[in-house]
Amino acid sequence: MKKETKDQNWHDTDSESRTFGSKLADKVAENMGSWRFIIIQTIIVAVWMLLNIIAFIKHWDEYPFILLNLLFSTQAAYAAPIIMMAQNRQTERDRAHAEADYQTNVDAKLEIEELSERLNAIEVNKLDKIIEMLNKMKSDKES
Repeated sequence: MKKETKDQNWHDTDSESRTFGSKLADKVAENMGSWRFIIIQTIIVAVWMLLNIIAFIKHWDEYPFILLNLLFSTQAAYAAPIIMMAQNRQTERDRAHAEADYQTNVDAKLEIEELSERLNAIEVNKLDKIIEMLNKMKSDKES
């Protein structure tokens, strides 16, 4: 992953570094991990099985649906590594986001410490002036 510049945030840097394969893996994982995919796949399987059970002339995949099992195995063989690639990319994005958050927190802490020191200096300066004024008033009263 490229190093962030001052004008970019972690999201911009991540978006620029994505290749076609990364985008494809993310899209496949996003679609396969949805209820829409599960419902569509369930409908296709049900139609496949129904058509093979009631087919009068030609059963292209008779019970126990070996071709259907082969298709599922092929789908799983490709889906698993693609989903893992997407998960790895998500881990990289999370790491970059955490690093950006950490740097923001460090910068904020330093800024707060600096402001605290300035406020303390102002308070000390005010107290010194008050003490000086009280001493002056005391000396004026005595004279």
